[in-house]
Formats: sequence, C-alpha cells, structure tokens
Amino acid sequence: MLKIAFVSGASRGIGRAIATALAEKGYHLSITCEKNEQLLTDLADELAAKYHVRVLTFVGNMGDSTFVSKVAKETLSKFGQMDVIINNAGISYVGLLTDMTDEEWNRILSVNLSSCFYTSRAFLPSMVARQRGSIINISSMWGRVGASCEVAYSASKGGIHAFTQALAKELAPSHISVNAIACGVIDTDMNAFLSEEDAADLAADIPAGRFAETKEVAQTVLSLLDSPYYLTGQIIGLDGGYI
Repeated sequence: MLKIAFVSGASRGIGRAIATALAEKGYHLSITCEKNEQLLTDLADELAAKYHVRVLTFVGNMGDSTFVSKVAKETLSKFGQMDVIINNAGISYVGLLTDMTDEEWNRILSVNLSSCFYTSRAFLPSMVARQRGSIINISSMWGRVGASCEVAYSASKGGIHAFTQALAKELAPSHISVNAIACGVIDTDMNAFLSEEDAADLAADIPAGRFAETKEVAQTVLSLLDSPYYLTGQIIGLDGGYI
C-alpha cells in the first residue's frame, strides 16, 4: 500500500531522524529545509538508494505560505495523496524579551507556529477525502511551562499545543489524528551553544541523566503512527522526566 509522508526541517537533527525512520518503514517522502540544500539532497539520495522510496526535496521558508502551497501542490501532483504530516521545522531565540525586534518575534511565530497552519490547510483536503491520516507536531516542553529568555519560542510552542488540541477535535470525525510531541533537551545543533560544563549541568538536572537522541523522537513518531486514530489531541512529553 502506498504511504506518503511530509517532513519539514529534515536536513538535520530531529527532522532527519524522522525522515529516515519513515523511509525505513516504506514511506515515500516530501521533505524540506530552509538553507542546507546539499544536506537535504544527500539525505534524499541516501534514503532512495537504501530503502527504495521516492523522495521529493524543497528548499524554502516554512513560514512563507506561498512556499508551503507550492510544496503541497507539487507533492500531491507527484504522489496523489498525503498520509502523514510531520511539522518539525523550528527556530529558537535566546535573549531578553526587551532586546527582541518585531522581525525576530514575527519570524519565530511564522516558522514555528504559522507553518503548522499552512501545511495542515494545504494537505488536509487529501486526508479528509480519504478519511484517514495523521498530523504530528514536533514541539517543546517549554510550550508547556515556558522558559526564561525564550519567551517567543515558548509562546510559539504553546500555540502549537493549543493548535494541536483544537484541530484534533475538528478532524476526529474524519478519522484523522492530531498530536504533538513536547520534546525535552535533544542532542541537536540547536543546543550546540551550550558549553561543555553547561551541558553537563543541564544533563544532571534531567531525571533520565542525559539529553535525548534524535532517534528517540523518531521512535515516538512511529509509535504514534502505529496507534489507533482514537489517540488524538494529546501532547506527548518526551523529556526524560524533566517536567
């Protein structure tokens, strides 16, 4: 049976791990990134060769509705359907709220939150017509409790949680599940700004005693996809007991 998945922010980190896990399960893919075109192309070639799946690649800003509409149109034209949407693209800003510009605030919200709206709006008609599908939004524990000096990031992730719960109610009659994974500290480039000492101190504060690996997020995605559609509207914490 043909299976199609969309993954944003797939050139590295969590998105790359998710795309790889889905390809291993036989999903044909539509993947995006904003800047790392070569990494994305290399990943597509690797997955196609290893798992014999088709992989479409797109480079652009997920906070741009015109770009997202183009991606969806071309993806549906090539594959004819969409089964799984993984909204993973995200950026962060660390600093005082009073130092943040309008442009920085708006960019965080557009890339992290508005992108979920754009992809859902573009792909959902295909899912609703077939009365099946799954949307998984990759979020953060800071969307649940907030983080000092990450107000915009926390607000965008909190918005994702509300978006997830509301859309789940809207789509439940169509047998489409909508869930979010509230990630804790994941070993990705986004946390590369931490010094070795700060990283060790942070890991010590996590009950599990370490940062999560990207493949653990991917495993959680697969678990949700294997669950009945009745599991919907949930914010799944993956934080090693931190929150």
